[in-house]
Amino acid sequence: MRRGRALVVAAVLLAGAGPAPFALAGDAASAPEVGIVTVQPRPVTLTKELPGRVTPMRIAEVRPRVSGIIVERAFQQGSVVKKGDVLYRIDPLPFEVDLESAKAALARAEASLFQASRQEDRLRTLLSGQTTTQAQYDLALSAERQAEAEVAAQKAAVKRAQINLDYATIRAPITGRIGRALVTEGALVGQTEATHLATIQQLDPIYADFTQSVTELNQLKRDLASGRLRQVSPDAARVRLLFDDGTAYPQTGRLLFSDVTVDPGTGKVTLRGEFPNPQADLLPGTYVRVQIEEGVSARAVTLPRQAIQRNNAGGSEVYVINDAGRAVLQPVRTGRTLGDQVVIEDGLQAGHRVVVEGFQKFVPGSAVTPVPWSGSAAASANAAQN
Repeated sequence: MRRGRALVVAAVLLAGAGPAPFALAGDAASAPEVGIVTVQPRPVTLTKELPGRVTPMRIAEVRPRVSGIIVERAFQQGSVVKKGDVLYRIDPLPFEVDLESAKAALARAEASLFQASRQEDRLRTLLSGQTTTQAQYDLALSAERQAEAEVAAQKAAVKRAQINLDYATIRAPITGRIGRALVTEGALVGQTEATHLATIQQLDPIYADFTQSVTELNQLKRDLASGRLRQVSPDAARVRLLFDDGTAYPQTGRLLFSDVTVDPGTGKVTLRGEFPNPQADLLPGTYVRVQIEEGVSARAVTLPRQAIQRNNAGGSEVYVINDAGRAVLQPVRTGRTLGDQVVIEDGLQAGHRVVVEGFQKFVPGSAVTPVPWSGSAAASANAAQN
């Protein structure tokens, strides 16, 4: 009986101890795999993306400088015109008549001057022989000078008539793309008319105007002055454009200036970028997003946006794998976003392993199996481009 009881107890003990090795193996195997990236500080070009509008470099309203009837429109609407190209012609006949009349008056004045000069010469000779009086000579000299003044006045009248005749041919004041014609042949136009004839806009190069917070602008200046940020180029920052659909404009521009006045309503200053526009892809009024390359941070820490978690207080935190192989929460302070990367201002150091993928597989403090995140290479490449 005792021997039978001993056998039963032994069997029970073996049954309880047998599965133990398998349970231990199961704990090790149950640590889920998570995608991680290893923090490595590196130089990063910091950019700021701001909304803006495209504006022409120069804009000119074509207006008549003399009054008359339009007899010809000499341009194609929407075409590119060069400075000096003929746009309209006003009926020149009245101005040609005025020019001929001014030339005739000039000839008459020159004839009078010739007669007055001969009279002055004769009286000068007689005065030297004391056969005439000084008063008579003075009258002759005065008549000559009056004739000279009349000639000068008539020359000015001829020049004015010639200018008015030239103004009858309306030419492009600048090089650019001309819009639609606002008047047609047969229309009466004049200098005092409110409506202009057409509008020319210079589109190459072209401007993009945008605004930035004065607080951010001052912080940028302080970072550049302290050496925390390094300028992209010695003279100016580079700017790039994105269309409304996210497509990048292929030409790189440069930042020209910031307005000296702060908008009291928004607390922002106006900035302007200049861009080459050889194909006229940028048209005035187009909404764009402007990327300003503000500087280079020599040792920036960046993480994919999906690695950032939000706590109940609204703060940012990430899962860091500690030396024991467990995922623990680490508070961080985030900076700006660069594409799909987020700059980490504080909270991480070189060598930290941060979970990027597989959050649904564990809870805080769980053991995990870290594996390199497959998207880290692509993310790094995107950040480098920014």
